[in-house]
Amino acid sequence: MYDDPNVVLHCEKIDKIYPGTKALDQVSFDLLRAKVNVLIGENGAGKSTLMKMIAGIEQPSAGKMYMGGEEVSFKDTNAARAKGIGIIHQELSLFPNLTVYQNIFMCHEKKNGLFLNDKKHIEGARKILQRLEHEIPPETLVGDLRVGQQQMVEIARNLIQDDLKVLIMDEPTSSLSAAEVKVLFKIMRELLEQGISIVYISHRLEEIMEIGDHVTILRDGKYVADADVKDIELSWIVENMVGKNTQYHRFERSIDLDHAEKILELKDISLPKKGGGWLLDNVSMNLKKGEVLGVYGLLGAGRSELFECLMGLRPEHTGEVIYNGQKIQIKNVSSQIKKGFALVPEDRQRQGLIQTLDICKNASIASLRKYTSGVFCNDSKESTAVDDSIQKLHIKVADKHLPILSLSGGNQQKVVISKGLLTNPTVLLMDEPSRGIDIGAKTEVFEIIHQLSEEGLSIIVISSELKEIMAIADRIYVLSNGKLTGELVGEEITEDNLVRASYAGLGTGRSAS
Repeated sequence: MYDDPNVVLHCEKIDKIYPGTKALDQVSFDLLRAKVNVLIGENGAGKSTLMKMIAGIEQPSAGKMYMGGEEVSFKDTNAARAKGIGIIHQELSLFPNLTVYQNIFMCHEKKNGLFLNDKKHIEGARKILQRLEHEIPPETLVGDLRVGQQQMVEIARNLIQDDLKVLIMDEPTSSLSAAEVKVLFKIMRELLEQGISIVYISHRLEEIMEIGDHVTILRDGKYVADADVKDIELSWIVENMVGKNTQYHRFERSIDLDHAEKILELKDISLPKKGGGWLLDNVSMNLKKGEVLGVYGLLGAGRSELFECLMGLRPEHTGEVIYNGQKIQIKNVSSQIKKGFALVPEDRQRQGLIQTLDICKNASIASLRKYTSGVFCNDSKESTAVDDSIQKLHIKVADKHLPILSLSGGNQQKVVISKGLLTNPTVLLMDEPSRGIDIGAKTEVFEIIHQLSEEGLSIIVISSELKEIMAIADRIYVLSNGKLTGELVGEEITEDNLVRASYAGLGTGRSAS
């Protein structure tokens, strides 16, 4: 029996055991009423697993949960929803082939007799999206939206729940712009005023200090510490998360980049936008052998579109691409992989992983031709290559033949990186490689990037995090509104210069003919 009026839900000594690993080990957790309850820890710490227990997605192997003084157990999400518990997943759980309003009202359908009342659905979707300051036409297919807009649809799905008592938000801002984050925080404060309790999982530590009321830290599936946000500093959070105060630091380079050969040159790359305007507007840049080149810019600056052009996903682009001193024709993804290009995409779930395949196949699928003879696959050769990659990238995996979704978000991201590296690229394109990864895993990824560049691999990294890109990039190009607005190197790489350049192209541009 557990009854505390300040606690809306109490977890008592929760265990969760998967084959080969114990994801949660005797974890107790209090969800404070009408507060933002921050839950943090490195990838694999057990945060999402604990939330899945509360949301009815998974059941605990041992332990109990209490609400209102009574023991509760949720066999599925419907049982949890009946108790007023909603969850916004880290990985979007939307239907891309359905409209915005159909996604929002999935499992909350309004009926007119025997038929669905789409008029109410459309009007309801329009109202909730206006509240979120995202007036997306409700009839739009979700698959046609950018990731940030899809995240807002995911949030809207939970806000229509009338009897909402607990809202779990697992990395809700990972795809949002700074302006969108402000709107979300405003909505969260409104929910608190209505008596709704929020669980907030985020790797953005500054956000935690701004919006959080109480912090609980997990490490390696165990409870470590908890405290009110007003009583702590960022250093306390970092030290408890990783056992030490981790800071990003610039790596010393052994390569003389001033005299390194240019391996890639882009000249006047342009990409038209549907309905007029330009996604990329005469962008020119170069990449040197062994260089870590940063590309920075605000949401919609054209960063991801640049990578799509280089990988053959945007055949309508114009301009010249010179690779190893020769002008190349970019036909499709397969031909670019053969030339030596590899992409780590921003959206690992939709573009980086195949959820029906195991860890091994996800890592090797882009390089399968190296392990095949005729129609047969040399399993031993494939297995050895994947094992080497797992060891090199420090991927925490009990068995590489387990489903890819058995891994934490950070380890899934490392599998996507592994997939690119197993193609033996000359140029590695990394689009937000640290998205959804905790501070400890980020440091590991940065060290991997540094090591690969020291081995001669040329890398282009897109990041929206100022401190990250300043720490890892030798040189940084800045895009704004599809235009190249800055090239920074050495002491020129400052937060002030990056921010100024990222806003320089706004309100300018030419019309698409």
